Amino acid sequence: MILDRNSTMSAAEMRQRLSDLDEKERPGLSKDDIVEFVNLMQTYEGAMYEISTKLDVLDTEFQVRFSHNPIHHMERRLKSVDSLIGKLHRKDLPVSIESVRDHIFDVAGVRVICNYRDDVYSVSRYLSDQSDIQVLRVKDYIRNPKQNGYRSLHVIYAVPVFLTSGPHYTPVEVQFRTIAMDYWASLEHQLRYKSDLPDNRLAEHSQTLLDCSRSLQNIEVQMQSIHRDISGSPQEQESDDATIRAAKSNLANGFDTGFDGPGTDSNGN
Repeated sequence: MILDRNSTMSAAEMRQRLSDLDEKERPGLSKDDIVEFVNLMQTYEGAMYEISTKLDVLDTEFQVRFSHNPIHHMERRLKSVDSLIGKLHRKDLPVSIESVRDHIFDVAGVRVICNYRDDVYSVSRYLSDQSDIQVLRVKDYIRNPKQNGYRSLHVIYAVPVFLTSGPHYTPVEVQFRTIAMDYWASLEHQLRYKSDLPDNRLAEHSQTLLDCSRSLQNIEVQMQSIHRDISGSPQEQESDDATIRAAKSNLANGFDTGFDGPGTDSNGN
Protein backbone atom coordinates (compact mmCIF):
# COMPACT_ATOMS: atom_id res chain seq x y z
CA MET A 1 0.00 0.00 0.00
CA ILE A 2 1.34 3.42 -0.99
CA LEU A 3 0.00 6.56 0.70
CA ASP A 4 0.51 9.97 -0.85
CA ARG A 5 0.90 12.32 2.10
CA ASN A 6 0.25 15.52 0.16
CA SER A 7 -1.54 16.24 -3.05
CA THR A 8 0.91 17.17 -5.77
CA MET A 9 0.22 20.59 -7.21
CA SER A 10 -0.46 20.79 -10.91
CA ALA A 11 1.97 22.77 -13.06
CA ALA A 12 -0.57 25.60 -13.31
CA GLU A 13 -1.11 25.66 -9.52
CA MET A 14 2.63 25.67 -8.88
CA ARG A 15 3.18 28.53 -11.31
CA GLN A 16 0.40 30.49 -9.63
CA ARG A 17 1.81 29.86 -6.13
CA LEU A 18 5.29 31.00 -7.18
CA SER A 19 3.86 34.04 -8.94
CA ASP A 20 1.90 34.98 -5.80
CA LEU A 21 5.04 35.11 -3.64
CA ASP A 22 6.32 38.59 -2.95
CA GLU A 23 9.80 39.72 -3.97
CA LYS A 24 11.20 39.03 -0.49
CA GLU A 25 10.23 35.36 -0.74
CA ARG A 26 11.34 34.78 -4.33
CA PRO A 27 13.95 37.41 -5.20
CA GLY A 28 15.12 37.27 -8.79
CA LEU A 29 12.79 34.51 -9.98
CA SER A 30 11.78 35.41 -13.51
CA LYS A 31 8.91 33.88 -15.46
CA ASP A 32 11.41 31.58 -17.17
CA ASP A 33 12.78 30.55 -13.75
CA ILE A 34 9.27 29.68 -12.60
CA VAL A 35 8.76 27.49 -15.66
CA GLU A 36 12.11 25.78 -15.00
CA PHE A 37 11.19 25.28 -11.34
CA VAL A 38 7.92 23.60 -12.32
CA ASN A 39 9.82 21.31 -14.71
CA LEU A 40 12.33 20.50 -11.96
CA MET A 41 9.59 19.52 -9.51
CA GLN A 42 8.05 17.26 -12.15
CA THR A 43 11.41 15.47 -12.40
CA TYR A 44 11.54 15.01 -8.61
CA GLU A 45 8.02 13.62 -8.70
CA GLY A 46 9.08 11.14 -11.38
CA ALA A 47 12.04 10.02 -9.26
CA MET A 48 9.74 9.51 -6.27
CA TYR A 49 7.45 7.28 -8.35
CA GLU A 50 10.44 5.34 -9.75
CA ILE A 51 11.74 4.51 -6.27
CA SER A 52 8.34 3.55 -4.87
CA THR A 53 7.71 1.27 -7.87
CA LYS A 54 11.05 -0.49 -7.32
CA LEU A 55 10.17 -1.01 -3.67
CA ASP A 56 6.72 -2.33 -4.53
CA VAL A 57 8.27 -4.87 -6.92
CA LEU A 58 10.72 -6.02 -4.22
CA ASP A 59 7.89 -6.45 -1.73
CA THR A 60 5.93 -8.57 -4.21
CA GLU A 61 8.98 -10.75 -4.91
CA PHE A 62 9.44 -11.39 -1.18
CA GLN A 63 5.83 -12.50 -0.96
CA VAL A 64 6.26 -14.91 -3.88
CA ARG A 65 9.60 -16.34 -2.73
CA PHE A 66 9.25 -16.28 1.06
CA SER A 67 5.50 -15.83 1.73
CA HIS A 68 6.37 -12.67 3.64
CA ASN A 69 5.80 -9.03 2.83
CA PRO A 70 8.65 -7.03 4.40
CA ILE A 71 6.94 -3.70 3.66
CA HIS A 72 3.84 -2.92 5.70
CA HIS A 73 3.13 0.25 3.72
CA MET A 74 4.86 3.20 2.07
CA GLU A 75 4.27 6.93 2.29
CA ARG A 76 5.57 9.37 -0.28
CA ARG A 77 5.56 13.13 -0.48
CA LEU A 78 6.93 15.98 -2.55
CA LYS A 79 7.93 19.11 -0.66
CA SER A 80 5.50 21.97 -1.15
CA VAL A 81 6.66 25.28 -2.57
CA ASP A 82 6.31 26.91 0.86
CA SER A 83 8.22 24.13 2.63
CA LEU A 84 11.00 24.24 0.05
CA ILE A 85 11.41 28.01 0.26
CA GLY A 86 11.33 27.82 4.06
CA LYS A 87 14.18 25.29 4.05
CA LEU A 88 16.25 27.48 1.72
CA HIS A 89 15.74 30.41 4.10
CA ARG A 90 16.75 28.31 7.14
CA LYS A 91 19.94 27.32 5.34
CA ASP A 92 20.61 30.95 4.36
CA LEU A 93 20.52 29.95 0.71
CA PRO A 94 19.15 32.08 -2.12
CA VAL A 95 15.78 31.11 -3.53
CA SER A 96 16.97 29.79 -6.86
CA ILE A 97 16.89 26.70 -9.05
CA GLU A 98 20.60 26.17 -8.41
CA SER A 99 20.11 26.18 -4.62
CA VAL A 100 17.52 23.44 -4.86
CA ARG A 101 19.62 21.33 -7.26
CA ASP A 102 22.85 21.67 -5.33
CA HIS A 103 21.78 21.68 -1.68
CA ILE A 104 18.32 20.18 -1.11
CA PHE A 105 18.19 16.39 -1.37
CA ASP A 106 14.86 15.61 0.27
CA VAL A 107 12.60 17.42 -2.19
CA ALA A 108 11.19 13.98 -2.99
CA GLY A 109 10.78 11.56 -0.11
CA VAL A 110 9.54 8.02 0.45
CA ARG A 111 8.98 6.49 3.89
CA VAL A 112 9.10 2.69 3.96
CA ILE A 113 7.39 1.16 6.98
CA CYS A 114 8.63 -2.41 7.49
CA ASN A 115 7.36 -5.16 9.76
CA TYR A 116 10.67 -6.15 11.35
CA ARG A 117 14.17 -4.78 11.80
CA ASP A 118 15.61 -7.43 9.46
CA ASP A 119 13.16 -6.26 6.81
CA VAL A 120 14.57 -2.74 6.97
CA TYR A 121 18.05 -3.92 6.06
CA SER A 122 16.91 -6.55 3.55
CA VAL A 123 14.81 -4.11 1.55
CA SER A 124 17.37 -1.30 1.69
CA ARG A 125 20.19 -3.63 0.61
CA TYR A 126 18.32 -5.12 -2.34
CA LEU A 127 17.26 -1.65 -3.47
CA SER A 128 20.82 -0.35 -3.13
CA ASP A 129 22.18 -3.27 -5.16
CA GLN A 130 20.14 -2.35 -8.24
CA SER A 131 22.45 -1.32 -11.05
CA ASP A 132 20.56 1.72 -12.30
CA ILE A 133 20.50 3.69 -9.05
CA GLN A 134 23.24 5.21 -6.92
CA VAL A 135 23.55 5.50 -3.14
CA LEU A 136 24.57 9.04 -2.24
CA ARG A 137 24.37 8.99 1.55
CA VAL A 138 23.46 6.68 4.42
CA LYS A 139 22.56 7.68 7.98
CA ASP A 140 21.78 4.71 10.20
CA TYR A 141 19.88 5.93 13.25
CA ILE A 142 18.89 2.36 14.11
CA ARG A 143 22.41 1.28 15.01
CA ASN A 144 23.16 4.81 16.24
CA PRO A 145 19.92 6.35 17.57
CA LYS A 146 19.61 10.10 17.97
CA GLN A 147 19.87 11.48 21.50
CA ASN A 148 16.10 11.81 21.74
CA GLY A 149 15.63 8.11 20.89
CA TYR A 150 14.76 8.51 17.21
CA ARG A 151 15.54 5.40 15.15
CA SER A 152 15.36 5.02 11.38
CA LEU A 153 17.59 4.25 8.40
CA HIS A 154 17.92 7.21 6.02
CA VAL A 155 19.32 6.66 2.52
CA ILE A 156 19.54 9.20 -0.27
CA TYR A 157 19.40 7.57 -3.68
CA ALA A 158 19.89 9.02 -7.15
CA VAL A 159 17.49 7.43 -9.61
CA PRO A 160 17.29 8.00 -13.37
CA VAL A 161 14.18 9.74 -14.62
CA PHE A 162 13.81 9.30 -18.36
CA LEU A 163 12.56 12.47 -20.01
CA THR A 164 12.46 13.54 -23.66
CA SER A 165 15.87 15.15 -23.08
CA GLY A 166 17.33 11.88 -21.77
CA PRO A 167 17.95 10.38 -18.32
CA HIS A 168 18.23 12.76 -15.36
CA TYR A 169 19.66 11.27 -12.16
CA THR A 170 17.56 12.78 -9.40
CA PRO A 171 17.92 12.45 -5.59
CA VAL A 172 15.21 10.89 -3.43
CA GLU A 173 15.40 10.49 0.34
CA VAL A 174 14.12 7.12 1.56
CA GLN A 175 13.47 6.54 5.26
CA PHE A 176 13.27 2.90 6.32
CA ARG A 177 11.76 2.12 9.72
CA THR A 178 9.63 -0.46 11.51
CA ILE A 179 6.01 0.01 12.55
CA ALA A 180 7.11 0.60 16.15
CA MET A 181 9.74 3.15 15.10
CA ASP A 182 7.12 4.93 13.02
CA TYR A 183 4.46 5.37 15.68
CA TRP A 184 7.16 6.45 18.16
CA ALA A 185 8.44 9.06 15.67
CA SER A 186 4.90 10.31 14.99
CA LEU A 187 4.25 10.93 18.69
CA GLU A 188 7.65 12.57 19.19
CA HIS A 189 6.96 14.86 16.22
CA GLN A 190 3.62 15.88 17.73
CA LEU A 191 5.29 16.63 21.04
CA ARG A 192 8.08 18.68 19.49
CA TYR A 193 6.22 20.65 16.84
CA LYS A 194 2.50 20.56 17.58
CA SER A 195 2.16 21.00 21.33
CA ASP A 196 2.09 24.11 23.48
CA LEU A 197 2.95 22.37 26.74
CA PRO A 198 5.14 24.17 29.30
CA ASP A 199 8.85 23.39 29.24
CA ASN A 200 8.76 21.16 32.31
CA ARG A 201 6.04 18.96 30.80
CA LEU A 202 7.90 18.81 27.49
CA ALA A 203 11.05 17.67 29.28
CA GLU A 204 9.11 15.05 31.24
CA HIS A 205 7.43 13.63 28.15
CA SER A 206 10.70 13.70 26.20
CA GLN A 207 12.37 11.56 28.86
CA THR A 208 9.42 9.16 28.84
CA LEU A 209 9.66 8.86 25.06
CA LEU A 210 13.38 8.14 25.32
CA ASP A 211 12.63 5.34 27.79
CA CYS A 212 9.91 4.04 25.47
CA SER A 213 12.33 4.00 22.54
CA ARG A 214 14.74 1.80 24.48
CA SER A 215 11.94 -0.52 25.57
CA LEU A 216 10.61 -0.79 22.03
CA GLN A 217 14.09 -1.63 20.79
CA ASN A 218 14.32 -4.55 23.21
CA ILE A 219 10.83 -5.76 22.31
CA GLU A 220 11.62 -5.60 18.60
CA VAL A 221 14.77 -7.68 19.06
CA GLN A 222 12.75 -10.39 20.84
CA MET A 223 9.96 -10.36 18.25
CA GLN A 224 12.54 -10.48 15.47
CA SER A 225 14.09 -13.57 17.03
CA ILE A 226 10.70 -15.32 17.04
CA HIS A 227 10.05 -14.29 13.44
CA ARG A 228 13.40 -15.69 12.32
CA ASP A 229 12.46 -19.08 13.75
CA ILE A 230 9.18 -19.30 11.87
CA SER A 231 10.09 -17.47 8.65
CA GLY A 232 11.98 -18.52 5.55
CA SER A 233 12.86 -14.94 4.61
CA PRO A 234 16.54 -13.95 4.38
CA GLN A 235 18.11 -12.69 7.59
CA GLU A 236 20.03 -9.43 7.64
CA GLN A 237 22.53 -8.27 10.19
CA GLU A 238 21.78 -4.89 11.70
CA SER A 239 24.23 -3.12 9.49
CA ASP A 240 24.30 -2.34 5.83
CA ASP A 241 27.98 -2.22 5.03
CA ALA A 242 27.41 -2.78 1.30
CA THR A 243 25.12 0.23 1.11
CA ILE A 244 27.54 2.38 3.08
CA ARG A 245 30.46 1.31 0.88
CA ALA A 246 28.44 2.16 -2.23
CA ALA A 247 27.68 5.62 -0.88
CA LYS A 248 31.33 6.30 -0.07
CA SER A 249 32.40 5.05 -3.50
CA ASN A 250 29.92 7.27 -5.34
CA LEU A 251 30.91 10.35 -3.37
CA ALA A 252 34.62 9.62 -3.80
CA ASN A 253 34.09 9.33 -7.56
CA GLY A 254 32.34 12.70 -7.66
CA PHE A 255 28.98 11.29 -8.67
CA ASP A 256 26.96 13.73 -10.76
CA THR A 257 23.20 13.83 -10.16
CA GLY A 258 22.56 14.84 -13.76
CA PHE A 259 21.74 18.38 -12.72
CA ASP A 260 24.17 21.27 -12.76
CA GLY A 261 25.27 20.80 -9.17
CA PRO A 262 27.21 18.16 -7.22
CA GLY A 263 25.64 15.09 -5.66
CA THR A 264 25.77 16.38 -2.09
CA ASP A 265 27.05 19.29 -0.05
CA SER A 266 29.48 19.45 2.85
CA ASN A 267 26.63 19.04 5.34
CA GLY A 268 25.29 15.95 3.61
CA ASN A 269 22.08 17.72 2.66
